[in-house]
Amino acid sequence: MKAYTFKNRRLSLPLFAALALVALACFIGLAPGARADNSKGSDAATPPKVGDAAPDFTLPYATQEKIFFKPEERMSLSSMKGKNVILAFYPADWSGGCTTEVCTLRDTFAELGKLNATVLAISGDYVFSHHEWAKFHKLPFPLLSDHDHKIARLYGSYNEAAGFNNRTVFLIDKDGVVRYSNMAFKAGDANDYNKLKEELAKLK
Repeated sequence: MKAYTFKNRRLSLPLFAALALVALACFIGLAPGARADNSKGSDAATPPKVGDAAPDFTLPYATQEKIFFKPEERMSLSSMKGKNVILAFYPADWSGGCTTEVCTLRDTFAELGKLNATVLAISGDYVFSHHEWAKFHKLPFPLLSDHDHKIARLYGSYNEAAGFNNRTVFLIDKDGVVRYSNMAFKAGDANDYNKLKEELAKLK
């Protein structure tokens, strides 16, 4: 089978085609008038407020090592009780802004761990895309698949017009209570990351 070289990795033709479709979808979805990072114009539900119990969910997910798809393998938010959770909704795997976001979280993961925190990242991509993306960038946290965007809607983080999640972040404490949210999180803004870490430090 013909293979393509991509940053020192060889991709099979089916995977190359899948990545091309994802890139095209990102381009269309992020075109003017349909920006996934902008919450304005979204028909999503009202997000949980600081002090509210974080809505529970159970989703399939992938890590760089494995795909967890069977019902008994899926991850629930309630299973994270006892740890602080950074719940990060993002538009799509393989897109530039999302790559910046997850790689920054990757590079600060050890620091976040010292504050008793873990990261759960959620988009509408399938677990197969998640798995390849996590391997490619060596992500140390799970990527959850919310393909029908039910959970994104529950958290007010889905942009109906764009068809993608907005880039939003929730900080949930070890008792499952929302302690901080940023409904317009910016992937390349150090201030947003620093504010998140400041709020997390208060929960240690």
